[in-house]
Amino acid sequence: MTYREQPIVFACEGDHLVGVLAAPSPSMVHGEIGLVVIVGGPQYRVGSHRQFLLLSRSLADNGIPVLRFDVRGMGDSTGALHTFEHITPDIAAAIDALQAHAPHVCRIVLWGLCDGASAALLYREATGDKRVHGVCVLNPWVRSEASLARAHVKHYYGQRLRQKEFWIKLLSGKVAGAALRGLWRSLRTMGATADSPGGHRLLPFQQRMAKAWQECGDNVLLLLSGDDYTAKEFLEYVAMDKAWTGLLDQAHVLRCDLPQADHTFSNAQARSQVEALTLDWLQKRVTT
Repeated sequence: MTYREQPIVFACEGDHLVGVLAAPSPSMVHGEIGLVVIVGGPQYRVGSHRQFLLLSRSLADNGIPVLRFDVRGMGDSTGALHTFEHITPDIAAAIDALQAHAPHVCRIVLWGLCDGASAALLYREATGDKRVHGVCVLNPWVRSEASLARAHVKHYYGQRLRQKEFWIKLLSGKVAGAALRGLWRSLRTMGATADSPGGHRLLPFQQRMAKAWQECGDNVLLLLSGDDYTAKEFLEYVAMDKAWTGLLDQAHVLRCDLPQADHTFSNAQARSQVEALTLDWLQKRVTT
């Protein structure tokens, strides 16, 4: 094993955050880069199916120090729980802690899944932190009532209406009637937002994410699962919202689609793909 794991405790606005630093042996250190894993949702530093733990060990084994930590109010950290829109201080404290324990690290990469990915972009938009040289975002969270309705209409109801069994149930008076009512509600939700001039009814955090993506100039690795409504919502959203026009096609963005993966990349093959793609991107794009 060419790395060691070290538990660390660091301060954040009067609270104490607990993290684990996976540090490569000195002979394996890969340049000046270090990675901070941002945990989203009701989750702690190990991650679903031990994803964050395994990712950290894999990268550290290849010379890249990784800090994964519990935000305030989660896991072993103290304080009140904050939503992903309000953990910028937690991320700043984690970056400081990583550099304090790995002084050679000058280039920081933020890595996040779901609303952890959204939090990474919101941090860049709020701080403009020049230590951050890249963000890796997996299935970013852009949820609004309209985006969820759009995803359901296209990816759920679109399939159901093409199924013979659906029409058999409908004509026999079974559960398909409820599905049609659900489709109608989704169409109404889409229409209500579409009629809003300039899209002002959309939640503001999505716009701040787009601003960070456009203005910070970081290297961006975008990983999208094929079997995941959150990823589908993201693609639907960026296709419809003017603030996101062309952002996925920028030169500093590398997009990788994993057709068979679910939201948390729960099987060994998907996890290994994420680890390999992250490492390859770090070595080829962020360190140059």
